[in-house]
Amino acid sequence: AAEPLSRAWVYVDAQTGEFLGSNQRIHHVDGPATGTSLYNGTVSFTADNYSGGSYRLRQTTDGGGVQTYDLNNGTNYTNATDITSGSSFFSGNATGVQAHYGAEQTYKYFFNSFGRNSYNGSGGILRSYVSYSNNYVNAFWDGSRMTYGDGNGTSYGPLVSLDITGHEIAHGVTEFSANLAYQRESGALNESFSDIFGEMVEFNALGTNDWQMGTDIGIGGSGALRSMNNPNAFGDPDTYGGSFWTTPNCGTPTQSNDYCGVHSNSGVQNKWFYILAMGESGTNDLGNAYSVTGLGRTKAGAIAYRNLTQYLSVNSTFADARTGAIQAATDLYGAGSAEVIATTNAWYAVGVGAAYGDNSVSYCTSNGASVADEYIQRVQLNTINNPSGSGGGYSNFTSIATDLAKSTSYTITITPLWTGTVYAEGYSVWIDYNQDGDFADAGEQVMTRAATTTTPISASFTVPSTATNGATRMRVSMKYNGIPTSCESFSYGEVEDYTVNIGATGADTQAPTAPTSLSASGTTQTTTDLSWSASSDNVGVTGYSVYLNGSSIGTVTGTSASITGLVASTTYSFYVTATDLAGNESSASNTISVTTLSSGGGGGSTQLFASYFETGNDGWTDGGTDCARISGSNAYEGNFAMRLRDNTNSSVMTSPSINGTLYTSLTVEFYFRPVSMENGEDFWLQINTGSGYQTVASWTVGAGGVSNNTFYSSTVTLNDADWNFSGSTLLRFRNDASADNDYIYIDAVVVTGNSPSIMGGESLSAGLVTTTALSTGPDMVTLNGAEDLEQELSVYPNPAQGLLSVETSSVASSITIFSIDGKLVKSIAVNSSSNQIDVSGLASGLYLLQVVTEEEILRTKFRRE
Repeated sequence: AAEPLSRAWVYVDAQTGEFLGSNQRIHHVDGPATGTSLYNGTVSFTADNYSGGSYRLRQTTDGGGVQTYDLNNGTNYTNATDITSGSSFFSGNATGVQAHYGAEQTYKYFFNSFGRNSYNGSGGILRSYVSYSNNYVNAFWDGSRMTYGDGNGTSYGPLVSLDITGHEIAHGVTEFSANLAYQRESGALNESFSDIFGEMVEFNALGTNDWQMGTDIGIGGSGALRSMNNPNAFGDPDTYGGSFWTTPNCGTPTQSNDYCGVHSNSGVQNKWFYILAMGESGTNDLGNAYSVTGLGRTKAGAIAYRNLTQYLSVNSTFADARTGAIQAATDLYGAGSAEVIATTNAWYAVGVGAAYGDNSVSYCTSNGASVADEYIQRVQLNTINNPSGSGGGYSNFTSIATDLAKSTSYTITITPLWTGTVYAEGYSVWIDYNQDGDFADAGEQVMTRAATTTTPISASFTVPSTATNGATRMRVSMKYNGIPTSCESFSYGEVEDYTVNIGATGADTQAPTAPTSLSASGTTQTTTDLSWSASSDNVGVTGYSVYLNGSSIGTVTGTSASITGLVASTTYSFYVTATDLAGNESSASNTISVTTLSSGGGGGSTQLFASYFETGNDGWTDGGTDCARISGSNAYEGNFAMRLRDNTNSSVMTSPSINGTLYTSLTVEFYFRPVSMENGEDFWLQINTGSGYQTVASWTVGAGGVSNNTFYSSTVTLNDADWNFSGSTLLRFRNDASADNDYIYIDAVVVTGNSPSIMGGESLSAGLVTTTALSTGPDMVTLNGAEDLEQELSVYPNPAQGLLSVETSSVASSITIFSIDGKLVKSIAVNSSSNQIDVSGLASGLYLLQVVTEEEILRTKFRRE
């Protein structure tokens, strides 16, 4: 295929026509690239080196990948073409480079700041299409991709600046989190969050931002599209209900009225974010003076992101956004913190809600006329422990506050004091849960006690989940000989007012639970794959740190990690911890030890030879783990079973690498019959180098040098020159029983590479055997075509997603899975004719399954969907 460029072997079931898989012939790899961008000069990014030094604007480094295509001023996405370059420097399509760079920078902002893996949180591919239509002054997210017009060429250029690419992808983040409906107030919030994160992407990429959306695309003096620090300059409101405010209750949304203000009314939260980040003093359109100390862009961005992803939903309003932002700041930085104060006051600055700690709400008065005989001596609730003493019939302690979390129970204790005679006192406590300035709503009277002389008195209550977040009034009242009401003045007793912060639990100091069930799989000489069970957290786990020998080697967001760069024949210790958004780290998971395979390979599970085979007319059946089960008496002198081990004694092998270090030593084992032997039993290890067999090792074994009924082992060290071939070749062992010139050759396929599998077969008999090519028997499979598919094996379901059932006619001892290109991917030891294999961890594709039974080796294919 020319566009996108592709060439592949395609596998189709000859009976059903089902597409089974493909093997790309054009190999590609991600690599660093640079290019001339439209608005930011020469930029660095990742591109795909896909064919003969050619590059294209694709990569798989970031999440599921970043792909950028050119629509060439068309509107049919199927006609889009790759943007390519003959080198790693892109100079021919600055618009495409700009969009690709912007998508990468957006991914990195969300991932590095919040651990979010692409717009959907699970590695969604970031596809960008540039040069949509003609004279198209717009850019949009359509639910799965970004599309950018080239502008009209007179007032606006291509809409691919950093803040716009960040804006469009942020629509995807919103869709897969709060999913704010694109109309009225929720739609204005949707647009605003995209503006916020567009500016944050610009800031993180460049170290600065201008708070103007789309400044770069303006040409001919047209300037930006919107302003966050001064929305009024573009006819957008900076105050809820203030100048330029579009009434959201505008009937059926239409394009002509901006979907009831989604673009214009976004100015309110835009201004809130600017004030929160940078700080500002002034008077808003409602005449309210404000002064906010800025938190900086990073903290403001964290509060906005947590609000969007944790507290808002489809039909959220600006009031909901205020409540969620205050709660997000409380989660991250603690109740009463400077961050919570700034968040609250920034919303007040744009006309949404009251200022922090504003007690200007006019609560009714209540008091006791005299404290000469009795009064409240102490009030205790959570962190409040106020020995108030006799301060008069009413005491304003609203400067004393505590944090109360929703759906949580608390106990309040009131201690009275009598100056003389002990009188019966009645009690009431109220909390203004909805912050409407009274205590008259259902559930706001949290405690009552009939007149009693008991001291102290206590009662428990639970903060409702519907309570409004933020600071509110609590009233405590004690009245002589009766239960007080909230607005009552009475003869004897006292009333005290306090502040409670609803929805706050303080800064998040609770660490996640420790990860569990850490295990390793697929260990090779230099790599291993770790997996574990997820942790839980009161706020949310954002990542996992992997520790190697006690030191952190990096973090991941999922519950698995592929470890590379290990050393062969080395034991490593691993454990994992979890981290939350506040940086709290859990205790360690279970610790596991992983020993990498030796430099000789091993550790796969492909046995070089079948467990059972005949070595000719020698009268004995070779089988089992020792390959030496004797039956009968007809024997030929010098006949023996032969097998190959690596130097970890695993009975399995992977191939050497060309001029590499794998297979620097091999151990050859011989099992001899318990009969007399002559001296001079000769053995050779030979490799076909392309011009015939080359002997790389030889041994002469005297009769006294072996013990009957046991293996004789000998080790050969191989040099790089011994493996001086490419592709695949034959490896064979040859024996000459000198008394009668009996020979046995055993051949195997060797495939070069980092860790491909070696599969073997034998052509064995008593007498001279010349094996110059592999035979296709039940004991071997080659990686270049020939394979035995004798079907005494059943696998289902096929295709499989989770568990694959494997059934054989006899008991299986091992099950091994290879990728279609011969790479070992999974191996387990079994002892049953019916087994279930978990294949959920395998990538989609076609696989070869091999089962070793008591009688033979069986193979078939299955597909992982």
